[in-house]
Amino acid sequence: MATFLSREACPTIKNILLLDSEGKRVAVKYYSDDWPNNAARLAFEKSIFTKTQKSNARTEAEIIMLENNIIVYKFVQDLHFFVTGSDDENELILATVLQGFFDAVTLLLRNNVEQREALENLDLILLCLDEIVDGGIILETDGSTIAGKVATHSMDDGASLSEQTISQALATAREHLTRSLLS
Repeated sequence: MATFLSREACPTIKNILLLDSEGKRVAVKYYSDDWPNNAARLAFEKSIFTKTQKSNARTEAEIIMLENNIIVYKFVQDLHFFVTGSDDENELILATVLQGFFDAVTLLLRNNVEQREALENLDLILLCLDEIVDGGIILETDGSTIAGKVATHSMDDGASLSEQTISQALATAREHLTRSLLS
């Protein structure tokens, strides 16, 4: 007889946050009723930001406890990535979700992980969140798999696959040219 895991036995995520360097929202997704309204959510985001802003989580993910939650976070340029779980959640699982989200965003933004680029590609980041977690349940943690699924969702229906790869190559070449001219 097959046995199924109950929802309580599965690792769950309470929220995934992507904030800017001032603590303002770039992309957020809540999967828990711990914060019933927008005001409570904004207050939670502000408290996370003020507690973590002085840390140096640029090379590796850091872990803190706040309001009976475990929060794993990482900073890259002017973006702050956060994953929140309950106080009895496994930190390694939360860190794996954070790393998968970060890797997928890095791939989708072509290694240009900064606020302006994230806002220009907000649709891809929101699709990333949907591919990683559904209703608090972790679906995928591999960054390249997540980015691949998001890329297939975001393909333009009117353009052929070969045209899209050419347009992507042109966009990358344009970015490199702009960077070399500005340097």
